[in-house]
Amino acid sequence: METELQSLIDEARTDLQSAADIQSIEQLRIAYLGRNGRITAILRRVGSLPPEERPKIGQLANAAKQQISQLIDQRTEALTKTKAAETPSPSLDISLPGKRTKLGHIHPLTATVNRVVDIFAHLGFDLMEGPEIESEYYNFISLNMPDSHPARDMQDTFYINDKTVLRTHTSPVQTRTMEQIEPPVRVVAVGKCYRRDADASHSPMFYQIEGFAVDVDITMADLKDTLVTFAHMFFNADVKTRLRTSYFPFTEPSAELDVECAICNGAGCRVCGHSGWSELLGCGMIHPKVFEHVGYDYEKFSGFAFGMGLDRVTMAKHSIDEIRLLYENDLRFLEQF
Repeated sequence: METELQSLIDEARTDLQSAADIQSIEQLRIAYLGRNGRITAILRRVGSLPPEERPKIGQLANAAKQQISQLIDQRTEALTKTKAAETPSPSLDISLPGKRTKLGHIHPLTATVNRVVDIFAHLGFDLMEGPEIESEYYNFISLNMPDSHPARDMQDTFYINDKTVLRTHTSPVQTRTMEQIEPPVRVVAVGKCYRRDADASHSPMFYQIEGFAVDVDITMADLKDTLVTFAHMFFNADVKTRLRTSYFPFTEPSAELDVECAICNGAGCRVCGHSGWSELLGCGMIHPKVFEHVGYDYEKFSGFAFGMGLDRVTMAKHSIDEIRLLYENDLRFLEQF
């Protein structure tokens, strides 16, 4: 039986070398190792051998089974590699147009922030920053708005606690800066502000720029010249502007600068309140009470301040009639810029 097992291994090796595909190898595996295969038949005959021969023949039969199984695996692997090598790889058609990667660009609101800061830097203003979570003192009291002041009712404020708010404007940077720097000083501050307000031209979170200048003999004429120069540089030299009287507790006298509505060209629409004008910013001469809070001598120094919503400026610049478009991240809108 030992000779028979060796002959079986040799036959299996020869048959496998002749196998041309995986299906043929599977048929040989069944013929040699299957339930009714030739190795299985020999193992069944081991029980009929004399007891002293059974262990030896059983070991030889199992060894033959393992060897044939290895031969099958080797032949399968060899055929698989050969087939993979013969399979042609997909060709590269260099005449096909390439796939371009879309490039992003600066958001229109960010572009406005950058442009406005550049203009005021050209006019001699330095850039300062301040915290978005602000104390009541800097957000209101230092700007001549004590607890009982009616101007506090004009601003629907987000309170963190009784004495801490999300800043409603960038004006707190004005008093924080003047506490640290003696005149002359010319500063703009840009950042996010928060108010409980939402409609076509207002957002609960919005961008604002605060600007102020303090020196000897600064007048309303300096304020007007600065703001009109800004409007001409940001929009165009022909843009129509107007100053009208207004009220702010931290300036006296106070005014607002309007530009002709870019949506309706002065005819009147819902964005401009059918007035033909878009409010651009509030401004005025800094109130003596603000100077008292920061320790400036209001009999020696004077100054002007202005605050401008950059979302509204962006809308006026690009004729956008809905502020929420700036924050929805809709590519159909953003790809227009």
